[in-house]
Amino acid sequence: MQNFKIGDPLDSSTEIGPLARKDLLESLHKQVLDTINSGAKCIIGGKPLKQAGFFYPATILTDVTKDMEAYKEELFGPVAIIIKAKSNDEAINIANDSLYGLGAAIFSNDIKKAESIAKKELQAGTCCVNTLVKSDPKFAFGGIKQSGYGRELGKFGMHEFVNIKTVHVYKP
Repeated sequence: MQNFKIGDPLDSSTEIGPLARKDLLESLHKQVLDTINSGAKCIIGGKPLKQAGFFYPATILTDVTKDMEAYKEELFGPVAIIIKAKSNDEAINIANDSLYGLGAAIFSNDIKKAESIAKKELQAGTCCVNTLVKSDPKFAFGGIKQSGYGRELGKFGMHEFVNIKTVHVYKP
């Protein structure tokens, strides 16, 4: 993550682009600082870049616990948090212990088990196995819980933007 290229999102070699606005950069940085000040360790990153634009570097926070900001809130930026779990069940409980549910990813050599967990146990609008969460125009995308209402993209997403009318004509 330390070697990710940060820059212009229109440049195809860029791996991390800027945040949309200054207030979003400041809010993300406050969340990171609050988490660090509560006892988490920052392995890399953790400070806005000193360059034009609203760039935040790839950041990794470890030793994150349930009482910390990064555990409780969504972080909209290139920040990964690491929470240790002793079992699959504990990891699933940690993942579901959130007010939010936009996306979840499982990485495993046991594809069948990971797919079952994604389908039956994770509480998220999009669940991915052995790949990062991302949207694709062919598939519906959206969250559950406090991560939004409805869907965008795909057939289901199209229905979010139209009013479907039913006309029933009875001919005796």
